[in-house]
Amino acid sequence: MPVAPLPFVRAEVVAVSRRLHDNGWVANHDGNVSVRLNGNRLLITPTAYSKRDVDDASLIIVDLNGKLLEGRKKPFSELELHLAIYRARPEVDAVLHAHPPYATAAGLAGVELSPIAMPEIVVSLGARIPTLPRVMPKEKAGVEAVEKAAREVDAMVLQGNGVFTCGPDLSLALLRMELVEHYAKILSIARGFGTVPAIAEGDLQKLLEARKKAGLGPKPVK
Repeated sequence: MPVAPLPFVRAEVVAVSRRLHDNGWVANHDGNVSVRLNGNRLLITPTAYSKRDVDDASLIIVDLNGKLLEGRKKPFSELELHLAIYRARPEVDAVLHAHPPYATAAGLAGVELSPIAMPEIVVSLGARIPTLPRVMPKEKAGVEAVEKAAREVDAMVLQGNGVFTCGPDLSLALLRMELVEHYAKILSIARGFGTVPAIAEGDLQKLLEARKKAGLGPKPVK
């Protein structure tokens, strides 16, 4: 859980929200940001708010059941999906949801971001960036699918609902969002040149071992 003072964490949520907008990964009221706080609470961005306009006064605090504890705004509709990730990953303290264009477009088409063909993707994100089937944010099947995927990956694409990334802090969650979109763009270009070969299985396992040694990826639940 964040050890920084709450005012710093609040400022970081505001900064990351605006980064999502500045990067062109959200529009209108798209996207949301959450951070786990001490006391089984989450600091989150509000619904119906442009990420460009998020400020300290607009942030709200909810409990792990989604109940509003502090603030005047309302929680966003995808909160159940954030909560599913936190349930699956006790070590995760930040979750981002955005609609970066290339990755979101692949999701709309039901196309997974595969093959995994670059070593950096394996070390930073793992052997797979799954695309989950289209469901509405509050549907039980969708929540369960996100929770199941989160036990294995740090980034996922939801068909029709953009990208979710998580991490021990907002900085790493943001870097993972950046990498998902960067790889989606590279794949889109590469496919125009021809077939994209996957990393050989032996090399893949070596990279996954390097990822594990670096302390990256889901931690075993004790």
